[in-house]
Amino acid sequence: MATKGYCVKCKAQVEIQDAVEETTKRGTKIAKGKCPHCGTTVCRMGGLQ
Repeated sequence: MATKGYCVKCKAQVEIQDAVEETTKRGTKIAKGKCPHCGTTVCRMGGLQ
């Protein structure tokens, strides 16, 4: 199951590599991982999907 997010550096939708579900300070779930092209951290609100 691939989680997609927006890479700000590549300016494109990418599949998040090594996605981990975390919680923000406010309690919102996010999926956080790396961009497969440039290695920048990519976050997606709403958790893993």
